[in-house]
Amino acid sequence: RFHEFYRLEAGKITEMQAIWDIPEVMVQANAWPMAPQLGAFLCTPGPMTQDGLRLSGNGDAAMDRVVSMLTDLCRHPAEGGPEIMQLETHWHPRFNWYGPTGIGTGRGIAGFRHWHQIPFLRGMPDRKLDAMGDLMSHWIGEGNYVCETGWPNMRLTLSGDGWMGLPPLGREVLMRSLDFWRVENGLIRENWVLVDLLDIYRQIGIDVFARLVEFNKARPGGSISLSNGIPS
Repeated sequence: RFHEFYRLEAGKITEMQAIWDIPEVMVQANAWPMAPQLGAFLCTPGPMTQDGLRLSGNGDAAMDRVVSMLTDLCRHPAEGGPEIMQLETHWHPRFNWYGPTGIGTGRGIAGFRHWHQIPFLRGMPDRKLDAMGDLMSHWIGEGNYVCETGWPNMRLTLSGDGWMGLPPLGREVLMRSLDFWRVENGLIRENWVLVDLLDIYRQIGIDVFARLVEFNKARPGGSISLSNGIPS
């Protein structure tokens, strides 16, 4: 699975932002080196409406819905409890949130809150979004679809209970994400999210690929070189 954004000038691609879900490949290879994810594992589907390749129509209404949703999300916790986010106002009762491997997929408000939002807010309650200093987002809206990318677009401090097995170091991290939303009858029905989780680990000094080697070098069928009887 991958998410890509392109910028074009005079008919030529001049810049590309992309995240490939490399952790998903680790799961498929049964070689997972990180904390267990809370959400479901699945092969992430395309839009239920099967119309993602041919978009048409003004995307202003869909864009307004998504921006309003994000605005309300960011009101918590500074302005009130979970109710201030008004999830029922913005999300379809049976929406699907297709998160990156490491977080997983959640269905409906209960799945979204328990498998993603609550752990996220406990671990990084001071999240700050785009248009703040070196943070910036780029938006596209067409028909029922809205897309957003930031490189980075969120600043957070690992605190509280920690997040996804990462300890609450009190250290600031920057997050890069690429999001796609589909709006149906005025409510968000599907949301595809990729976050550069490997980069977040890197920012706090954890080399996931080195951990992958250590975790898998003694797997059945693998090869281990020995020096004086000691695995190396």
